[in-house]
Amino acid sequence: MVFDNSKFIWINDTDAIDTYAEFYTKLQIAGTPAICNISVDGDYTLFINGQYVTSNQYGDYEHYKVYDSIDISPFTHTGVNDFALICWHFGENTSRYKAYDAGAIFEVVCDGEVVLASDESVLARKSRAYKNGLKRWISPQLGFSFRYDASHEDLWTVGKGDGFEMAIPVAKKCDFVPRPIKKLSLGEVVWASQLGEGIYDLGREVVGLITLECEGDGEVNVAWGECLENDHVKRTPDWHDFSFDYVCKNGGKYTNYMLRLACRYLEITTQGAVKIKKIGIIPQFYEVKELPYDFLSGIDKDIYKICLNTLRLCMMEHYVDCPWREQCLYAFDSRNQMLCGYYAFEGGNFEYARACLTLLAKSQRADGLLAICSPCGVNLAIPSFSLHFITAVKEYFEHSGDISLFDELKETVKGILDAFLAREKNGLVNRFDADGYWNFYDWSPYIDGEIGRKQASGADLMLNSLIILSLKSYKALCKAHGSTFEYDKTLSRIMKATKERFFDTGSGFFRFNDSASEALELTNSLAILAGLCTHDEATKICDALSYRELTPCSLSMKCFKYDAMLQTDREKYAPIILDDIRATYEKMIPVGTVWETEIGSSDFGNAGSLCHGWSSIPIFYYRKLL
Repeated sequence: MVFDNSKFIWINDTDAIDTYAEFYTKLQIAGTPAICNISVDGDYTLFINGQYVTSNQYGDYEHYKVYDSIDISPFTHTGVNDFALICWHFGENTSRYKAYDAGAIFEVVCDGEVVLASDESVLARKSRAYKNGLKRWISPQLGFSFRYDASHEDLWTVGKGDGFEMAIPVAKKCDFVPRPIKKLSLGEVVWASQLGEGIYDLGREVVGLITLECEGDGEVNVAWGECLENDHVKRTPDWHDFSFDYVCKNGGKYTNYMLRLACRYLEITTQGAVKIKKIGIIPQFYEVKELPYDFLSGIDKDIYKICLNTLRLCMMEHYVDCPWREQCLYAFDSRNQMLCGYYAFEGGNFEYARACLTLLAKSQRADGLLAICSPCGVNLAIPSFSLHFITAVKEYFEHSGDISLFDELKETVKGILDAFLAREKNGLVNRFDADGYWNFYDWSPYIDGEIGRKQASGADLMLNSLIILSLKSYKALCKAHGSTFEYDKTLSRIMKATKERFFDTGSGFFRFNDSASEALELTNSLAILAGLCTHDEATKICDALSYRELTPCSLSMKCFKYDAMLQTDREKYAPIILDDIRATYEKMIPVGTVWETEIGSSDFGNAGSLCHGWSSIPIFYYRKLL
């Protein structure tokens, strides 16, 4: 078994927040291959004989603790080698990290024999170059930034550092699993060109590792962003601070292998005599083979291309919503991304989608819902996203034919449904109304909810339509799995009550709730998909959708609008859908990526993302319609 001879180790303060620990030991190698298994809390970078080998922990939980198996043979030689590991313990909950005690565990195996195991014999110290305990937030999702002082560097990765002591064992109990997908690859450095005083342009949005070369002495502050505002990078939109500090001593080179940045523009301010010679980003990407899209031409090809570029930039250890601002795995965002991936990549990219769904399932809370993201340490849930997760599990099976995932996740799915159905009253399911829930459905009027605040109880059309769709998805999965579906009467009861409560016979449209006067695109589209309409009623709604007569939904939710139209009359509405995609996405072509909302970067307190995976959905519709 992995790590049978190893212990979790750390320096003396295992609960310190935003701390960097360095570990050094000698590694005796007699042959090859040499495999290093490693897992940490937070992130890591591994060096063998002073050379960078690999970095980046897979985001996880202690009940689902992922370890990497790395072939270090290309970096070793027969005899004594230098083994050096730096670990960054975040220690504070974010939307993409759940805080546990610090710790690192590793082993090196040669020909089946463990030749190195982490224990008290390993030397350890706090990093001298990284500022420990800085706790400078980038965003509530990304977590901490950093400060690196090169004047404190020594040759610790090759055994010439001082101040080391014996490592301390840490009592951590984890359920280990191998990394479910391959590690990210590194590309050639994209060097930025200087536009003006302190402003640098990478030429396109790039996701990866910051690297720079300096001369002289002094302090450097680097800010990063997706666009310029008043000839400056938007370093501090709303509550964020997208910047880090670097102190240069006698020039030199620096790369941060742990904090992944995403940006197009960099802004540099300096103090002292330091000068930037070069700055850029080493691209990190998940290797997939794209399916050709030469069936498209003109604007359609251009739109497909920027959607594909966005989808790929949002592929890290799992799908992320936006690489610049958050880097989080959301159940709804990733549902759109998985659906695109099935059609964009050779072989459907099913292994990657399966890993995302599994990680999402590991976030299930005591109330039965999934956490807002996964992994996540924040006490917040978006109830509707747990229902979209069930749709994603069904779509995974439909496209891959792999029912074994449902075999693993059946209890998770059933737990979600039971959490909602426990709130049924008179045939309708009521909203979660306590603190810690965000009854969000879409970034459009009336249905965006209030984050984490207690809200009035009651039923609405959106929630009940999604429950109907989730029950139908679960029924299809049970049929394929050979399981019993026990909710037939419940499904019929909710469908009947939802139509009776929310359909306005006078206008021919569905209301969001009892007090809503406007008809919304999203609620009416979901009512069609949930099977609540006759064909004539659906046609009336789809005609209104075609002429944009209803309160519009956002980019990410247009998939439900399009699906409702195609389900009602594919031949009639397909050209209208394609024209809507062209009109909506044409303005994004010059940027090279698709946006979080149609408003662009000025949305969300001037923090709108210009590269957001959930908006890549035209990939699916181009494949489906053309």
